Amino acid sequence: MALQSSGVAFRRILSHFPEEVSLAFAYGSGVYRQAGPNSDQKNAMLDFVFTVDDPVAWHSKNLKKNWSHYSFLKLLGPKMIFSVQNNYGAGVYYNPLILCDGRLVKYGVISTSTLIEDLLGWNNLYIAGRLQKPVKIVAMNEDATLRSALDKNLRSAVTAAFLMLPESFSEEELFMEIAGLSYAGDFRMVVGEEKAKVLNIVKPNVAHFRELYGDILQEDPQVVYKCQQGHLEIDKSPEGQFTQLMTLPKTLQQQINRIMDPPGKNRDVEETLLQVAHDPDCGDVVRLGLSAIVRPSSIRQSAKGILTAELAATGATKMPSRSLER
Repeated sequence: MALQSSGVAFRRILSHFPEEVSLAFAYGSGVYRQAGPNSDQKNAMLDFVFTVDDPVAWHSKNLKKNWSHYSFLKLLGPKMIFSVQNNYGAGVYYNPLILCDGRLVKYGVISTSTLIEDLLGWNNLYIAGRLQKPVKIVAMNEDATLRSALDKNLRSAVTAAFLMLPESFSEEELFMEIAGLSYAGDFRMVVGEEKAKVLNIVKPNVAHFRELYGDILQEDPQVVYKCQQGHLEIDKSPEGQFTQLMTLPKTLQQQINRIMDPPGKNRDVEETLLQVAHDPDCGDVVRLGLSAIVRPSSIRQSAKGILTAELAATGATKMPSRSLER
């Protein structure tokens, strides 16, 4: 699917939904080609996320337009749908297996405020994790706070990846680390599947990752980015790592503190991060912190899928039981 024609197709699909979205994007194998055995882009399900300022009002309008998209929760009304969206899982409500303009579609709805919190703090690293990989922006308003949070999320992803990489590495190795951030600890991954999944995402899309992160890498004073050679070098001194650790999102810092703080010590976060900066296993500690965020959010979000998905009685819309597009 050519990007130009796909953009038209995505906007046509968006026209079936209420207009009040602050951000709408498409993602996954239906948008960007992935390697591997299940790489049929033409027939892949299209995944969307709609970010809305007022989820209750948006669901109310969408129920009138697209009543059939919802599970039994539609009978309880838009306030209950929003309650399930906001209070369980990662703050996003998915309607899966929807036939729209001849394509199978899954779409998630998240409030703008919840998304901004995740982008800045990595509370769940769910939609924030999805936005660390290339996506197709279908619509976006002029919300400066949202735009700033989107940029901060990308910068945080680079910093976290740097902490888990050696002093010298390739572009592809960096993008592999970035793409894998939101899969760390995902309970749906079996051993070895995470690396294969990430490789399938990155390999065909290095140019798209470069487009997403190139300017950030060029501007970062802690990295020497030889873009022509696709090679990078970073400062791995304790001082350099401490600077990076101090700029990580708050939830990740707190998880690192929880992992490293011995019982009864009650050290503050900065003291713990200084210790981690001098630790040869600094990268492993960061990875454990990421897992502590991702694992519970992936479990809660999957459990919520039982409520938000209609159990189809026919085999007409059978799809793989797990969606690993984070």
